Amino acid sequence: MRLEDSRPVIYIISDSIGETAELVARAAASQFDHGQVEIRRVPYLTEPEDVREVVEEASGSPSIIVFTLVLPGLREALLREAEARNIQAVDIMGPVMQALSSVTSGAPRLEPGLMRKVDEEYFRRVEAIEFAVKYDDGKDPRGIVQADLVVLGVSRTGKTPLSMYLAHKRLKVANIPLVPEVAPPEEIFSLPPHRLIGLNIDAQQLVGIRRERLKALGLPPDAGYAQSERVLKELAYARKIFQRAGASVIDVTNKAVEETAGKVLEIYYKGERYRFE
Repeated sequence: MRLEDSRPVIYIISDSIGETAELVARAAASQFDHGQVEIRRVPYLTEPEDVREVVEEASGSPSIIVFTLVLPGLREALLREAEARNIQAVDIMGPVMQALSSVTSGAPRLEPGLMRKVDEEYFRRVEAIEFAVKYDDGKDPRGIVQADLVVLGVSRTGKTPLSMYLAHKRLKVANIPLVPEVAPPEEIFSLPPHRLIGLNIDAQQLVGIRRERLKALGLPPDAGYAQSERVLKELAYARKIFQRAGASVIDVTNKAVEETAGKVLEIYYKGERYRFE
C-alpha cells in the first residue's frame, strides 16, 4: 500500500458549506507534518441516511470526523453512528451553542447556513460600495442601467454621501451631477420614478455650502460657482430634468444624510413592492 493511501483522514461534515469546520481542522492539521493528514469535506448533509454512508466510508481508514451540524437529529445520528464504529467525532458548533444557551434568554434558531447568509450580506455590501465609488459623480453612465438607484442633483447637494450611505444598505447607487451646460445621460429618462431620485435644496443654503467648499480649496469664496445667480440657474435646470424624467424629488435642505436616506429607502421599497403586486 502506498504511503498516501494510509494517511489519516479528517472528514468535514456540515449541513451548510462546511467552511468553519474545515478551517478548524486545517489549523489543527498544520501542527503535524505537512501532507500527513487528508481532509475531505462533505457539505450540505441533511439526511440521516447520508450520515450513515459517510461514517461507513470513514470506518475504512484511520479517520476522525469534524462536524458542524445545527439540527439536533442529525447531530445525534452522527454521534451514534460514529460511536458504533469507534470513530472519534468532534462537534464544533454544539458545545458553543449549548454554552450560549446557558447565558442568553433565547434558544438557538437551529437553521443551517446562517453564517453563510451573513457572509453573503457582507459581500453584497462590499459590492454595493465598490459600485458607488465606480459610478460616482457621473464617471461612467453605463452604471445607470445596472444601478438599483440613480441620484440626480446639482453640485454639493450631497449625492456622494447619500450614495455611500445607501451602499451600506446593500443598494447599488449611481449618482449624476446636473449642469446646465451638459445634457444628462439619456438613460435616466427610461427609469421608473422609485429608482430615480432628484435632490433639491434651498438656494441660499447651497450658496453657503459652496462658499465653504471654495474656502476649503483655497479659492475665492465669491467665485461664480457660489454666486446666487448661478445657483438659482442650476437649481431651475435641475427641476426641469426631474420633471422630465419623472424623478422622485427630495428636498435635502437642513437634512442629515440619514434622514434623506430614510426617505429614499421608503420610496424605493414601496416602488419595488407595487411593481410586483
